[in-house]
Amino acid sequence: MLDNQLKKAINEQINKEFYSSYLYLAMAAHFDAKALPGFAHWMKVQAAEEWGHGMKFYHYLTEVGAEVELAAIACPPLKFGSPKEIFEQVYEHEQSVTASINAIYDLAKKVNDPKTELMLHWFINEQVEEEKNDRDILDQLEMSGGTTFGLMFLDHNVLGKRKED
Repeated sequence: MLDNQLKKAINEQINKEFYSSYLYLAMAAHFDAKALPGFAHWMKVQAAEEWGHGMKFYHYLTEVGAEVELAAIACPPLKFGSPKEIFEQVYEHEQSVTASINAIYDLAKKVNDPKTELMLHWFINEQVEEEKNDRDILDQLEMSGGTTFGLMFLDHNVLGKRKED
């Protein structure tokens, strides 16, 4: 039996992961509209990955016999700034996701639920990777100086070549 607080927190995390998917899809649409297909591709892959994260939490709840309680997903912004500003927003967003997952982990420890702690290890490791990827892209955007050539290089040779997991 899953602790009620833990069940509530995991259900909320499902919503956060699905919101992340919508957010990145909205960013992909922005990049598509700005003729940056590589940036858009990166965001579409990220959106699919975030949806998958939500589903991992969903499946965990069903595996332990807990109820999945889906809530409305907030609408993401409709307008975005420059590529650098967008990746700053992505990095901040992923830091908030990390904090949320860490809070669930702390709760699992508090209520002595080792199975949930173990499940969360995958997400903790994933967040290390997510934040590193975002920092790397921000560093590359900084190095490009926001030049057209730098953006096009990143678009075609880096972000556009991201493989789907």
